Amino acid sequence: MSTSLEEFRSYRSRMNERILQIDHLGIKRFFNLDTAAYREGVLDGKTKELLGLVASSVLRCNDCIDYHLIQCVEAGWKDEELYDALNVALIVGGSIVIPHLRHAVETIDTLRAEQSKQ
Repeated sequence: MSTSLEEFRSYRSRMNERILQIDHLGIKRFFNLDTAAYREGVLDGKTKELLGLVASSVLRCNDCIDYHLIQCVEAGWKDEELYDALNVALIVGGSIVIPHLRHAVETIDTLRAEQSKQ
């Protein structure tokens, strides 16, 4: 049985490939810019992913929250650190972020369950 997170990963990968097949210069440039923004720089990539999580939460994008949580967990952030970052998002975004906070906590639980099976 596949989880919604597995479905998200599969859909994201499939559709990103499809979008890049369009061969539109502006779209390719934006995708490249997005990828480059999270590379090591003055801030390390791990920190940039946490910033992406906070921004995605404030913008209320569950797909983006899932993506950045996957990256954050892979980068080694602990649950307590993720919760602290999500608290910043809640303070900045206000109560409208609460449904997305619920989603984020569910995703963290799913990711940790996946890790425990490895």
